[in-house]
Amino acid sequence: MLKKIGITLGIILIAAYMVFAVVYLNPHAEKNTVCEIVQVSVADTLERHYMTEAEIRRMLQNAGLSPVGKRISEINTTAIEDKLAENRLIKRAECYKTIEGTVKIKVYQRIPVLRVFSPNGTYYIDNEGEQMPVPRNFAAYVPVAGGAIESKYARTQLYEFALFLHKDKFWNAQIEQIYVTPNGDVELTPTVGNHQIILGKIADYKENLDKLRLFYEKGLNKVGWNRYSLINLKFKNQVVCTKREKE
Repeated sequence: MLKKIGITLGIILIAAYMVFAVVYLNPHAEKNTVCEIVQVSVADTLERHYMTEAEIRRMLQNAGLSPVGKRISEINTTAIEDKLAENRLIKRAECYKTIEGTVKIKVYQRIPVLRVFSPNGTYYIDNEGEQMPVPRNFAAYVPVAGGAIESKYARTQLYEFALFLHKDKFWNAQIEQIYVTPNGDVELTPTVGNHQIILGKIADYKENLDKLRLFYEKGLNKVGWNRYSLINLKFKNQVVCTKREKE
């Protein structure tokens, strides 16, 4: 048994030395190797496709950071990562080079959870609370928020609420629009049912959504989803409804 272990350790040490010799004892290998291949990959392109391989290559070309034709030893992978991260659609980028002369780049896109329409323009809030621009030729299927929304409010309280909706399977499918009134109340437009919801202050959203879900299960499922035009959740331990006028 000890003999087998010794043989195995010997093989591992020899392999490690060979790698060390190639990389460190042959300083001219990396110095003289020229990059001929750049491999670019974008994560999660099936769900989000606003960053493309061609666009990433173009960004590096315009910044003078394209690795093609440069010696491997002269390529600054950190500079490439930092440049790509400047794009607000990119969450992070990873770049490394191989002994054979290939540079590999992987880009991770931001994940939008809310689209905001404010007096200052429209933008997305991602799943980390960061503001990101609206990509060209792409629209994320996320709740839309409008009304009296300031940037700080969107990135804090509204972001927390949107992230909750994003992670909850039921509410993610149920809420499609959010409106913030000048006095800070939040109104919701559901995907199912012809009614409006007054949520109240956003700080109370968990308690009020639990109350609403119970009302859906015990109330609307019995009387019908179109019986009320307004469902008010502002009052503690109450659900106040306004009946729809007969047409």
